[in-house]
Amino acid sequence: MKENRLRFSEDWVVVIAGFILIFAILFGLKVDSPTYKWASWSELVGKVLSAGNLVKMVWQCLQVTVVGIVAMILLGKPWRSFVQGFILIFVLSVLAQVMAGNALVQEYNLEAVIFSLLIGLVINNFFGVPQILRDSMQSELFVKIGLVMLGTTIIFGDILKAGALGLVQALVVVLSVWYFAFWLCKRMKIDKEMSLMISSAVSICGVSAAIATSGAIKGDGKKLSYVISLVLITAVPMMIFMPYIAEYFNLSQAVTGAWLGGSIDTTGAVVASGSLVGEEALEISTIIKFSQNVLLGLAAFAISVYWSVTQAKEKEERPTLGVIWDRFPKFVIGFLAASLLFSFVLSPESVANYKGGIKSLQGVWFSLAFVSIGLETNFKQLFAQENKKPLVAFLGAQTFNVIITLIMALILFS
Repeated sequence: MKENRLRFSEDWVVVIAGFILIFAILFGLKVDSPTYKWASWSELVGKVLSAGNLVKMVWQCLQVTVVGIVAMILLGKPWRSFVQGFILIFVLSVLAQVMAGNALVQEYNLEAVIFSLLIGLVINNFFGVPQILRDSMQSELFVKIGLVMLGTTIIFGDILKAGALGLVQALVVVLSVWYFAFWLCKRMKIDKEMSLMISSAVSICGVSAAIATSGAIKGDGKKLSYVISLVLITAVPMMIFMPYIAEYFNLSQAVTGAWLGGSIDTTGAVVASGSLVGEEALEISTIIKFSQNVLLGLAAFAISVYWSVTQAKEKEERPTLGVIWDRFPKFVIGFLAASLLFSFVLSPESVANYKGGIKSLQGVWFSLAFVSIGLETNFKQLFAQENKKPLVAFLGAQTFNVIITLIMALILFS
């Protein structure tokens, strides 16, 4: 019994692990982010696979491995068997980032997490998962550490940069689209976990919102994989065709930018699409997307409270503050604390200096998580018959998102 009392719950461990890395970077830990961008085989060999870049990968692997060991010790789990498989999962995540770094892939804005998921799925479904990897497939742990670090990118000052019009559009679109998507999922009798992930992904900021929501409700990784796949797949045609639709209807650059920024779910796709239209469209689309991204922290907190109360009621417990606290996902506290630290304590210059290294390691944790989710997921489960309803609900919510965002853009930016 005494040994059990010394163990930490996973929710607190991810907060500790995330802040170990954040404070290590703030106090001087050097994070040399490897480059994964390449356009030709010669560039792949000469730049990505160069000795200097490989050293950066090894250094990054060492950093996350040490934090992973600390997490295992705090959880009271054997760390030696964890390390062997963890390094292999890291290698697979690097392969995913190399695939995502290809110039052609970058044009279509396919993110590393989708390749991480695909690699895990291929190994699991065609070759089987080796025993050495099984103790290291800690997808929920990896996702939540990444989410705590993601909090450093949610800067409240970005709300002020967006201006009143950008903030009004972001609030109206996020709230209306979220409630419509949730209502639609409920009408289609989709379970609450999937409904919450779809609603957040469509209305707020795509992949990050889906991951944050899944963490807040302790969601099923397979459902999260499915939602993220939908986000990334639908972002590509939207990114390509929406600028041409705007041109056909002679929409101004300001209106087009507000439309793109409010309806396309990934930041990279927003930037790429805005660039096709012009400088003003790019600037406004980026501002609108920033406004929605900033709302992620508030949304994660609200969803966490809602889920804690709902779970308490379902188990016939009185939803007192104590019960809500017990069920509340503690990583959200770490997420918000990181956001407050970088928004109000550190200077903008310090934030600019540190954010690159933190974002790089955050991306590593997400990539590790999705390799693990792929290793745990069966193709038949991912594309099962029951997943057709979520697909229809997602597309219906996305259509509503495109329409309501266009209306708001015309009202506010004409």
